[in-house]
Amino acid sequence: MEKNEWYFEYEIQKNRPGLLGEITSLLGMLSINIITINGVENSRRGMLLLSEFDENIIRFKTILQMMETIKITKIRKPKLKDKLAVRHGKYIHTDVDDRKTFRFVRDELGLLVDFMAELFKQDGHKLIGIRGMPRVGKTESVVAASVCANKRWLFVSSTMLKQTVRNQLIDGEYGADTTYIMDGIVSTRRANEKHWQLIREIMQLPAVKIVEHPDIFVQTTEYSLDDFDYIIELRNFEEEEITYETFEQQQFSGESGLSMFDF
Repeated sequence: MEKNEWYFEYEIQKNRPGLLGEITSLLGMLSINIITINGVENSRRGMLLLSEFDENIIRFKTILQMMETIKITKIRKPKLKDKLAVRHGKYIHTDVDDRKTFRFVRDELGLLVDFMAELFKQDGHKLIGIRGMPRVGKTESVVAASVCANKRWLFVSSTMLKQTVRNQLIDGEYGADTTYIMDGIVSTRRANEKHWQLIREIMQLPAVKIVEHPDIFVQTTEYSLDDFDYIIELRNFEEEEITYETFEQQQFSGESGLSMFDF
């Protein structure tokens, strides 16, 4: 019989020696294997488990609910954020009002890259927006995630090297194994109709599309934030406000010294 994965997370109410040993011994008696175990912030610990019988997971939960030293916070089939929490020892934080918005700070770049790489590995169309101030690591994280996911990356519009605006692609640049990267500010402020025709064409491909500055991208187009599957916010620190005024001035006032690069 096939074994099923489970995510188990608990909060320590009263820490004492041997507590973890008692839990792992109970798992062993119920023939539940531990795949991964790690602390996941503060006094919580998470485990990825493998069990042939779901009934054993129910028994495990029932017994633990009688223990006063711990409080069960999650027992469920693992989600992507559960696996990454155990792998990195940190939660991925979502927006309270918008569950498709995920928040990261700069010292969590490893977690962010891992998260995006797992999204990139999934088949089919995926539209992902990423917000953040200049030089916080947005583009570099997207490129690194593409490498981790064994995907090629292609700048449709960008300021990574020069202000780049593509008006067409060549045959070898089409494909589901490519991550298409667009800068919402560059496309909106500097692009022509041929560029937008290319974007519409790319949007139809069963591939991953990344839009930096999605709020600017949707202002003058037929696309809306509802079209995005995920929104990622990357900050230098948690309280940082993401604004666009300074960024737009730097990009388009000529202070950067970058020239337009049309294909």
